[in-house]
Amino acid sequence: MSAPQQAQTYGFQTEAKQLLHLMIHSLYSNKEIFLRELISNASDAADKLRFAALADSSLYENDPELRIWIDCDADARTVTVTDNGIGMSRDEVIAHLGTIAKSGTAEFLRSLTGDQRKDSSLIGQFGVGFYSAFIVADRVEVFSRKAGLPAQQGVHWQSQGESEFSVAPVELPQRGTRVVLHLKEDEAEFSEHFRLRHIIKTYSDHIALPVMMRAEATGDAEEQPSETPDYEQVNVAKALWSRPRNEIDEAEYQEFYKHVAHDFENPLAWSHNRVEGKLEYASLLYLPRRAPYDLWNRDRQRGLKLYVQRVFIMDDAEQFLPLYLRFIKGVIDSNDLSLNVSREILQKDPVIDSMRAALVKRVLDMLDKLAEEQPQEYQTFWEEFGTVLKEGLAEDHANRERIAALLRFASTQGDGARQVRSLKEYLAAMKPAQQQIYYLTAESFAAGSNSPHLEIFRKKGVEVLILSDRIDEWVMGHLHQFEGKQFQDVSRGDLDLTALEDEADKSAQQAQAKEYETLLERVKAQLAEQVKAVRLTHRLTDSPACLASDEADLGGQMRRMMQAVGQKLPESTPYFELNPDHPLIARLKQQPEGERFADLVEILFDQARLANGEQLAEPGRYSARLNRLLSDLLG
Repeated sequence: MSAPQQAQTYGFQTEAKQLLHLMIHSLYSNKEIFLRELISNASDAADKLRFAALADSSLYENDPELRIWIDCDADARTVTVTDNGIGMSRDEVIAHLGTIAKSGTAEFLRSLTGDQRKDSSLIGQFGVGFYSAFIVADRVEVFSRKAGLPAQQGVHWQSQGESEFSVAPVELPQRGTRVVLHLKEDEAEFSEHFRLRHIIKTYSDHIALPVMMRAEATGDAEEQPSETPDYEQVNVAKALWSRPRNEIDEAEYQEFYKHVAHDFENPLAWSHNRVEGKLEYASLLYLPRRAPYDLWNRDRQRGLKLYVQRVFIMDDAEQFLPLYLRFIKGVIDSNDLSLNVSREILQKDPVIDSMRAALVKRVLDMLDKLAEEQPQEYQTFWEEFGTVLKEGLAEDHANRERIAALLRFASTQGDGARQVRSLKEYLAAMKPAQQQIYYLTAESFAAGSNSPHLEIFRKKGVEVLILSDRIDEWVMGHLHQFEGKQFQDVSRGDLDLTALEDEADKSAQQAQAKEYETLLERVKAQLAEQVKAVRLTHRLTDSPACLASDEADLGGQMRRMMQAVGQKLPESTPYFELNPDHPLIARLKQQPEGERFADLVEILFDQARLANGEQLAEPGRYSARLNRLLSDLLG
């Protein structure tokens, strides 16, 4: 038998120290939440034990009644939170309590704004609830033994929340975890029995596990409490989702969300539903107010908490919602699944497919209702999660029309760069003769709104949607029509605007086509393989020229994104379009063959590329040509 491990002292990571100091000294205006977080952690530990015990009932160690005990000692100024859940081994204690926000802490620190309200919500996104104990305590001790390990393998962790923590072996006859908070002098109120009871009733009444306190504030908080007549249950201890909706008030829903999502802000909306019949299950789904820092990490934990007949099965059951709804939090409790369900079984079960379809509909209903009844709150959602929701256009063909109705866009007739315009609003404002929904993808709103492709649309008073999110071009490849109207990229193809033109315009265009036929041939000969073709355009009013691509070609946004990840791109050449009404094109038409004509054509072509958001392969040659032209003009 190996010798027992001795006490060891560890230092917090530098970034963790900064975050811990920030939390303790500046972020939390509501100090009461420390108890809510510790009780939530204890509840999670009980859930994990129930799940583990499905395979090995001996983990209960003849103590199957799971509880949470809260003790306080006003004289010693201590608060103790004890559970008989799964507990932790030495390695788990070091991993979970020795590191704050295991990944991304530096990124988090960089994102802090200096605004306490905003920063405290960020804290919640990093899952550092345990460390809220240091808001009220100047020293925290944790005694823990993992279920199934011998009593001699208990662990004693302690820290003053400064630069280091220590871990030592200790004998613990009972499994579970005991957290002892040594309160600061000015936080003595939290060692009062009535104060703690009030906090539990306010924040943790919904916890589906009995929270026990002594009938009177007596006893030594350092002692391991036991089930005696001195203790009484303080909370309701009934699963919130199993209760009728008319018995649950708004505050209870909000506090349960904070428990299940480990968030510090109230949700934007929620949906509580019970299904009976062919399938029997209850769901409680929440729409968070803020996006987590790792929303774009596809390997992050996501999904709902799964219960079967009120028995916890797993965290983050991602099979019940598609990836584009990965921001949804909540629980699902099924009566139809077996208690030994696994992630592999969930992937193949037709019952899961039916539940998944119903839950997706429930989420979309919730978003529809929020958009209709609380547009400002929906705008908050969109700014946080809109880019993720767009993925549904490619992932969920069955609900594509519903998802499209939830999209919001920046527009030439909108509120600057803010994405506030819906497709229904666009259709309602369309010109009588307009048959298509016009849009433009660009690297940024500024680049898109200044694109020469918009000139004719501004002249005609036709609205164009400006899409500048990095996935927009890919998304629009999956959205072809909305309520019978086709989408048209204004930078692609041979743009047909005949429906918006009068007879005089059409006659003038026919005459110009014949007049400029020779010039088009000359420009094509100069540019050679750089372009597919040279043609006249009537999409421009102020610019002399622009580039256009085929419908099947990759757009500039997609090409730049693929280049950034090292993807080999197919060869593609654009159309070069000239504006016959621009004075420069009229002068070019009169210019004879020679170096000056060649310079003018190449400069116009390079300028069109720049306006299209491209980089020049040879910027030096562009500068040389431009300098020659300027010298001639000034000479």
